[in-house]
Amino acid sequence: MMNLSEILTINGKTGLFKLISKGKNNFIVESLIDKKRAPAFSHEGISTLDNISVFTYEKDIPLSDVFKAIYTKENGGKAPDISKDNEKLKSYFEEVLPNYDKERVYAHNIKKIVIWYNLLHDENMLDFTEEEKETVETSENMESEETPNDNSCITDN
Repeated sequence: MMNLSEILTINGKTGLFKLISKGKNNFIVESLIDKKRAPAFSHEGISTLDNISVFTYEKDIPLSDVFKAIYTKENGGKAPDISKDNEKLKSYFEEVLPNYDKERVYAHNIKKIVIWYNLLHDENMLDFTEEEKETVETSENMESEETPNDNSCITDN
């Protein structure tokens, strides 16, 4: 299963970083691009990918769900390299996430998402098999549970 809580983005630095260890005042990170390790400090603007979401007109969608949508669209392959054409980026992203908020999600945001997806793909870090298995198990468990005959568990809020 994909764990985005240990994959970091650092403001001002290219690419993604894997969290190696946490110190008192810093983190030790490893670049997914060149595998070099370096310290990273909280004042540098560090975010974990699991804390990033994409604006849609209904609700914010976690980045992991966006990656899964790209993965599905590309049949497990890499996303196309269309980073130089903003209109193609927007069109592509609309196919991936049709209801994304076009006023708040800019072409440079989409470009980052596609680049990050391809970087994680190159590192074989996109694994959705466990999530699919959990979904199947959850639906099987729900089918096997008996539901009460009355509506006592339904409340109006």
